[in-house]
Amino acid sequence: MIDYGMGNLHSVASALEHVGASKVTVSHEPKAIAEADRVVFPGVGGIRDCMAAIRSLGCDQLLDDVLSRAGKPVLAICVGMQALMTRSDENEGIACLNRVPGEVRYFGDAHCDEAGTRLKVPHMGWNSVVPAMDHPLWRGIEAGERFYFVHSYHVVPADHGVVAGTFDYGFTGCAALARDNLFATQFHPEKSHRAGLTLLKNFLSWDGTCS
Repeated sequence: MIDYGMGNLHSVASALEHVGASKVTVSHEPKAIAEADRVVFPGVGGIRDCMAAIRSLGCDQLLDDVLSRAGKPVLAICVGMQALMTRSDENEGIACLNRVPGEVRYFGDAHCDEAGTRLKVPHMGWNSVVPAMDHPLWRGIEAGERFYFVHSYHVVPADHGVVAGTFDYGFTGCAALARDNLFATQFHPEKSHRAGLTLLKNFLSWDGTCS
């Protein structure tokens, strides 16, 4: 698990151990990350502080290395997912890692549903997720299962083909994306009870391909 000081590391590590991980190493050391069978890139908090920490510790280079290695599964969570995009609206505009082209956009102070009812921002709590592609990490998870979200910003990939799952909160948004050996979630699987633990268990057996 990549530690750049901004992730919910204890909860994620505990959830991975609960579903069968034999050893969870929390580190930003290149050797530890290179030797890992699979990598988790978590994140919570503001994107400006996250990006500063990621770059100061060289975690951007670590991500380049692991994402380029076929067969090394990578799971990004919440702000970890947002950090992979090109830029974020947060903090008046922040350049992100541009590993997945696209933007991170604010829901808006007057975010409403189709009927015009005001919706709370941040989007916080349980929401149904619908898989948008057949992917090994969805195994055993039914369409419409509920996952736990906490976010004021949402990911809009430039290529809609990488969207792996969607949520509805005034519009249909990207709940998860997948490309090659990367799977990323806006929701927190470690806080999502049975469905989240199922996804994490699937990650432990995933070979890093989308088939």
